[in-house]
Amino acid sequence: MFHLLAAAVTLGVLVLPIVIITTAEALRAVPLTIREAGYGVGASRWEVTRKLVLPAALPGILTGTVLALARALGETAPLLLIGGIVGGFSTPEGQSIAETLLGSYTALPLTVFQWAKQPQEEFRQLAAAAIVVLLAVTLFANGVAVLLRNRFERSW
Repeated sequence: MFHLLAAAVTLGVLVLPIVIITTAEALRAVPLTIREAGYGVGASRWEVTRKLVLPAALPGILTGTVLALARALGETAPLLLIGGIVGGFSTPEGQSIAETLLGSYTALPLTVFQWAKQPQEEFRQLAAAAIVVLLAVTLFANGVAVLLRNRFERSW
């Protein structure tokens, strides 16, 4: 019943360590002189963290988060284990949004896997097209990570 919710939690737990590690590294990469300058002008620890450290670490945090999401897009094994195999492409008529979210689902990597197993040539072409779409989405997510990093990056 809770296939999609279970898959979302599983992928969230899968990428959470990546986000935590990149956030910690981004916070550690902020120069100590920035913190000392904030303390030197009388700012509290919270003010230094909120006004100086977090804005300086934001490019690294955003980059790590977007790359973790890009990794989650390509994960198939957790979805297979949670129940993606029972998924379908459309929702039945008369089904509410809550029923759709908590019902069966499918994911693009799983669809590629299923289409590649089919003996008909049409399914091989569909699988190749789906692989190109998945690659384009992953490249787009990586491009967003680079743009966010460059947009929020500051030179001290």
